[in-house]
Amino acid sequence: MAMKQSQAVSRPANKRNSLRIIGGEWRGRKLEFADAEGLRPTPDRVRETLFNWLMPIIQGATCLDLFAGSGALGMEALSRGAAHVIMLDNQAAAISGLRNNLSLLAAEDHATLLNIEAQRYLEQSPQPVDIVFLDPPYHRDLLAPCMEKLQAGWLKAGAYIYFEANRDEAIPELPANWTLLKEKTAGQVRYFLAKQA
Repeated sequence: MAMKQSQAVSRPANKRNSLRIIGGEWRGRKLEFADAEGLRPTPDRVRETLFNWLMPIIQGATCLDLFAGSGALGMEALSRGAAHVIMLDNQAAAISGLRNNLSLLAAEDHATLLNIEAQRYLEQSPQPVDIVFLDPPYHRDLLAPCMEKLQAGWLKAGAYIYFEANRDEAIPELPANWTLLKEKTAGQVRYFLAKQA
């Protein structure tokens, strides 16, 4: 009996994880993503609250997902009517998983996938967007530099910026022309919604 239990819990080294889209066109769909280092999808409860906040403006929006990882935020945005999502990740395995999921959903035309670090991407010529998802790996001090670089023309007038951190992390001072609209904590996650003037 002990042998069977031990076999049941062993997992392959390249195990895959799954997330569930919680609203919109693909509500209830489960998507797999690679077990790459540092990937942690935004929890369902947090995503539900975030997209309730964004409901008035998500339809037809152009979004930038700077640390796409599993694709939880970008895929949820597309499911809820975003016109286009640019998804970045510096891990090729994450980009490959995102590409597979977009293909499964027949949504390739609504997303741009880029295997690049967020800060390097933000040093390029800006393509202004309506919504930014800023959910970097925790405890790496990536929020402040990304916020600063977003100020170089990446945000349309009235753009919304979602950002997330571990509850024990210090939150950087927001740019002067951003207004903090919402703030919540769920478990170990603190999450925020700001708007540029």
